[in-house]
Amino acid sequence: MRELVGSPPEVLDFREIRYTKQDGVATVTIDRPHVYNAYSTRTLQEMIRAFQDAAWDDAVAVVVLTGAGDRAFCTGGDVREYAEKYVAYPRDYWKYMGLFIQAHDLLRNIGKPTIARINGIVAGGGNEFNMACDLAVMAAHAYIRQVGTRVGSVACGGATQWLPILVGDRRAREILYLCEEIPPKQCLEWGLVNRVVPSVRHRATGEWLDPWDWEAHRRALQDPAYVVDLSLLDAAVAEMAEKLKDKFPECLRYTQRQVNFWKDLAWHMTVGHGQEWLALHYACWEPLEGMVAFVEKRSPEYRKLRQEAAEGRWSEFPWGPYTGTCPHCGARWLPARFQFCGACGRPLGPVARDG
Repeated sequence: MRELVGSPPEVLDFREIRYTKQDGVATVTIDRPHVYNAYSTRTLQEMIRAFQDAAWDDAVAVVVLTGAGDRAFCTGGDVREYAEKYVAYPRDYWKYMGLFIQAHDLLRNIGKPTIARINGIVAGGGNEFNMACDLAVMAAHAYIRQVGTRVGSVACGGATQWLPILVGDRRAREILYLCEEIPPKQCLEWGLVNRVVPSVRHRATGEWLDPWDWEAHRRALQDPAYVVDLSLLDAAVAEMAEKLKDKFPECLRYTQRQVNFWKDLAWHMTVGHGQEWLALHYACWEPLEGMVAFVEKRSPEYRKLRQEAAEGRWSEFPWGPYTGTCPHCGARWLPARFQFCGACGRPLGPVARDG
């Protein structure tokens, strides 16, 4: 009895993704539209299982990755989960990154062509999953954006490695440093996607908006006279999948492996380092401020941290380094800015606070 075979999707008990197999196409849909299809720890675990299943199923010729609904493809990791779990326990972020790396390694080396069906916003780690796919078809109302430096993180789970390969060094730096929206026409011109298709039409007339008119799409998404229609996106993805089915599977698998060379080289040289650094960085002030600000729906105080460093204080710790000692009870490793001992509650003198 063969063991390395696929399973019926219904027996896999997924909760945060939808997984279907039909006519030789396996579709993995991140199903968390309430958070713009941001992935959680559980989502990554389910994606790993689905990717492994698709790789083992000889009836699967093509794998499609997408998001639920019409607002977002994927907006990266769930920042609320980061703020609640990994800022509190940075060492657990190292474990989380292990799942993230495993999901990416399976997707890139799945042995079948992969298509990113971009049905909406692509942000942060969502773009890393987009770039991990072989091909991408984008709806005209979507956009791509990196967000790492805005929220206190670094996009070293694919973006810092692969953007220079896909779009060139200067463009990669612009995307990663400025974290601005990239409209569909620019995504196509820069090589972030292969196709852009119309996706917004007038309800009454059925007329499609010009896919290159980005401002018109932004306005239309707020106008009840227009509706998002993903039928052309689905048709374009299906057409691409049908063309891929009419190629030899073993040749496609090895072509994928060969074309992955530069992406794999950059990835394997750096992603482990990124895993270690991010786990340490999550104990610092930047991710705390950035992610809590995101959850609180306010702008992070970027310049406050810069001012702290410029004036000779500490931009790494909200209450200073753990150098204080209480002269009353002897408690050690108190934050340098504390005016009272966290153990006995008595006042600390300046010498105690300075350690």
